[in-house]
Amino acid sequence: MSDFDPELIERARKTFAGPVAFLKSAPALHFLPDPTVPEVAFAGRSNVGKSSLLNALAGRNGLARTSNTPGRTQELNFFDIGDPVKFRLVDMPGYGFAKAPKDVVKKWRYLVNDFLRGRDVLKRALVLIDARHGIKEVDRDILDMLDGAAVSYRLVLTKADKISAAELAEVTERTIAEARKHVAAHPDLIVTSSEKNEGIAELRAAVLEAVSV
Repeated sequence: MSDFDPELIERARKTFAGPVAFLKSAPALHFLPDPTVPEVAFAGRSNVGKSSLLNALAGRNGLARTSNTPGRTQELNFFDIGDPVKFRLVDMPGYGFAKAPKDVVKKWRYLVNDFLRGRDVLKRALVLIDARHGIKEVDRDILDMLDGAAVSYRLVLTKADKISAAELAEVTERTIAEARKHVAAHPDLIVTSSEKNEGIAELRAAVLEAVSV
């Protein structure tokens, strides 16, 4: 579990209470915004609750579109934080959508892999794991991709309110053990619930910490 300095948590709260705006969607690399500020990317398999978590992070219900249809987001979505812009959040397309055509999956892999390997301003990725299911094989694929691209990342459990305290303790322990097997993974875990607003302050602090390094 992560312990953050109270001062950092307060600075992060103030930062996200300020201007937050959608910038653009990039379906291919040549649509990426100019790499002028630090970026933090959010990754997770389809329906992990990524859009809900981004909305909770920013304190705005309509910032990121939520959908019950897995695999809807197939672009890199960029959000500006601050005015003037201090850093950006990148909502990466969800992975692990079983019903997607093979060419869509292939396009996703090329887009994400090329972005991770070629984006110098990308400071960290936050990989979201559904607390109800823990790490699956499709999650390990993205962890391996991040390891190979030498992008540091943290694991974030979502939907922690959907399981019992005993189940949460077990999946937390298993997820931390998995993180320690990966060279680019941060050893600490952040446990969140968008609905209960749990872990959101810590997640904001993790983002600010990453772009301040």
